[in-house]
Amino acid sequence: MLHGMGTNEATDTDTRPWIQVTRRVRTLHLSAGGSWTARHAATLDPQLQAIDVDGFSEAEIDGGEIDRLDSSGGWLLVRTKKRLEGSGLRVVLFRIAQRYAPLLAVIEAEHVVMPVEFEENGTLAALLERVGRGSHMVLLQAAGILGYLGHVTLEWFKTVYAPRGHLRVTALVHQIEEAGINALPIVGLLLFLIGIVLAYLGIDQLRRFGAENLTVNILGAGLLREVGVLITAIVIAGRSGSAFTAQIGTMKVNEELDAMQTIGLNVVDVLILPRVVGLVIALPFLTLYADVMGLIGGATMCYFDLGMTIPAFMRQLHQAVTVNTFMVGLIKAPVFAYIIGMVGCYEGMNVERNAGSVGKLTTRSVVESIFLVIVIDAGFAVLFSILGI
Repeated sequence: MLHGMGTNEATDTDTRPWIQVTRRVRTLHLSAGGSWTARHAATLDPQLQAIDVDGFSEAEIDGGEIDRLDSSGGWLLVRTKKRLEGSGLRVVLFRIAQRYAPLLAVIEAEHVVMPVEFEENGTLAALLERVGRGSHMVLLQAAGILGYLGHVTLEWFKTVYAPRGHLRVTALVHQIEEAGINALPIVGLLLFLIGIVLAYLGIDQLRRFGAENLTVNILGAGLLREVGVLITAIVIAGRSGSAFTAQIGTMKVNEELDAMQTIGLNVVDVLILPRVVGLVIALPFLTLYADVMGLIGGATMCYFDLGMTIPAFMRQLHQAVTVNTFMVGLIKAPVFAYIIGMVGCYEGMNVERNAGSVGKLTTRSVVESIFLVIVIDAGFAVLFSILGI
């Protein structure tokens, strides 16, 4: 049964495409020939969509007589194959000229099946479908990150056991400079301003009770325990975590990772460990610096608003906080750094070979890092409350 021909004029190098569908018992046999190119895609598309698949259990696609094929024609063939499989047919034959096999392989690998859309988006079924699909994606992402965490942790133990064979000192120092030293200006300015804001709010509220001096207590405990390390981690997640994803993702797009593996280099040793370890080393020092800058901002506000001198501020701070208060915030820093580095590198390794994927996964890595940092910070708060610290 002849379903149609191209309507465009044929030339010596561009023959008319054709599609022929025959029934062999319960097998749908689709033959194709001619030029399957972008020029004829608009004609072929409705013909392929109109193929009736009812009553068949198997399908055969024979494109052996296709003499010209480009990405548009290849996509039509792959989409037809996916549609037949989605309708419950088993595709037992998918034949194409050998010279077009690499093109078909790439198209099939990149082919994405669009999710089923409900006609009534406001129905309960549509809501449950969206919730289920989102939950499934979250579980897959969590499993992927957890598996990658185990892989990199194993490589880290190998590095600790034999640092000369795995640890690349030059790359490590470079990452400490990039993630730590170069972040000092933005972290310092931000925490200085946050210190001013916290001190202003404390003074404004406590003045009603005549307890303005207790602003130092609130400022010291809040900055050292929570605000300093949390804000620093969020800034680093947006600054360095996104950079990790973009750098590794761009290398994957440019096939540099494939080249490294081809010459026998361990990608984890060369790219992942220097970034993660460098961040783990840098973030505690950044947190200490952030705490100091936040306290300076708070002291500045107390001086201008309360007339509290720096020595008086330091005496009040010494009475308000202890070493435990300072250590609680500092203990969180390497954990946050490890999570940020892991998520940034994991998403970078998952980038597909296109520029759009780099931007999408860079955004995702920042969101995931900040979310996990806040969740883990809440977990630390519960743990320290139980321990009475």
